[in-house]
Amino acid sequence: MSADQMSIGEMLAATVPMARTLNLEFLETTPERAVVSLPDQGEYHNHVGGPHAGAMFTLGESASGAIVLAAFGDQLSRAVPLAVSAEISYKKLAMGAVTATATLGRPAAEVVADLDAGERPEFPVAIAIQRADGAVTGEMTVVWTLRPNG
Repeated sequence: MSADQMSIGEMLAATVPMARTLNLEFLETTPERAVVSLPDQGEYHNHVGGPHAGAMFTLGESASGAIVLAAFGDQLSRAVPLAVSAEISYKKLAMGAVTATATLGRPAAEVVADLDAGERPEFPVAIAIQRADGAVTGEMTVVWTLRPNG
């Protein structure tokens, strides 16, 4: 399958070793929302039997990367998306499979307009991490930039 035929989830799984290692499942990737699941896997549990904090961080960061590619994939010929910073808060005990839902914090058109104006735009991506029962176990923000090529 060529890169043009691959979904964003397939592309991330093929090119990001941690996404493959954790067996992340890319359930939805659109410019409005990305949903990624971390299956319940004993080898990635913490000392209380839930997903390790590092695995949940990777889940959230991967969901943020998926929405960035969905929203700005058409800009890759002129800019590279890069994570600038990330912050995570663990709210409740996570047990079993968890799912991260990412949303853009700025309209994509506004970010592209900044890029068109010769700026290096930054924009936040908000991520909610939830258990199967819907309880939010973590909240994360990843700030991204589109670094112009050249």
